[in-house]
This record gives sequence, structure tokens and C-alpha cells, in this order.
Amino acid sequence: MRKTEIERNTNETRISLALSLDEEGYNIDTGIGFLDHMLTLLCKHGGFKLELKAIGDTYVDSHHLTEDIGICFGAALAECLGDKNGIARYGSAIIPMDESLALCAIDLSGRPFCCFDANFPAQRLGVFETEAIGEFMNALASSAKMNLHVRLFYGQNTHHIAEAIFKALAKSLQQAIAIVGDGIPSTKGVL
Repeated sequence: MRKTEIERNTNETRISLALSLDEEGYNIDTGIGFLDHMLTLLCKHGGFKLELKAIGDTYVDSHHLTEDIGICFGAALAECLGDKNGIARYGSAIIPMDESLALCAIDLSGRPFCCFDANFPAQRLGVFETEAIGEFMNALASSAKMNLHVRLFYGQNTHHIAEAIFKALAKSLQQAIAIVGDGIPSTKGVL
């Protein structure tokens, strides 16, 4: 079974994360309601199991905690995938959420790159700063060593935009991590 546990303790955050790619469910507590909501969507629509307890210096803002969760999630994803034998490798989705439409495309290539092209009408959703979504995506791509492209085509409601982005990420990951055969999906023989 593809699963792992990650702990990260810094002067800014304390994170305990358990990820299983072959089970479903979630138990998420970041102390930031909107971030919990987005990570719950990620699990539900991605078809994997995430247990997460995260505490951070949210009296400053949500940046450090959100970025460090991205680092931990990416590291756990990379560890679960190991040498990536048999995975699909690629995934993409275009997801609507009411008036919003977002695209996510990923390649579990072993080469980190993130292109995040989305603007949010509101700077905050509750206490969560929307610019931290881009930081989460950058940290995830870097730590998981994957190409991650996110593009918002259009949208007016900031909550809907964020949901479309996280659901597109979820469906893209679900495709890319799926076991579809045997062997490393690269002519190089290694990812």
C-alpha cells in the first residue's frame, strides 16, 4: 500500500501528516477553516486519505502554515510514489465551480516546476489570505518534484475560484497517481 507519515517542526509551524494513496478519507485540522475546506475537497475528489494536524504562527498570517503544508504534502506524495513504477504520470482536469472555470495539469516528472496563473477578487476568505494558494502550489510542486500548471480561465466569486482550483488539482492527481501498468512511464527508464 502506498502510504507514509511526515512530520515537520520549525520555529513557525508544527505539522503531522499521514497520506495514503490507496484509501479514502480525511481528518484535517489546520486551525484555518477555509484551508481545511480546500484540503478536504482535495482528498474527497482526489480519492486518497489524508490525516493532518497543523499548528502555525497564524497570528502573523496564513503564509507559513499553508506553505509548510504544501511542503509536507508534496514530500509525502513523492515518498508514496517511490520510483513511480506503473503510474499514469500525467493528469489534467478542467473544473467548473458555478461561474468559475479552472485548469490543472500535472506531470510527476521528477522535475519541479510550478506555473500558477490565477487572480482572486478578494484578498481574504475568512482569515485565510488568498495569495497563499499560490504558495501552497509552489511548495507542493517543489517538494513532490512535479510539473504543476494551474490556470484560472475566469471567475468572479473568490470562494468558487479557489474551489475550482483545488478540485482541478484533485482530479489531476487522481489520474496521475493511478496504477495503469508496469514499468517506469518514461523512455529514460527513471523519473
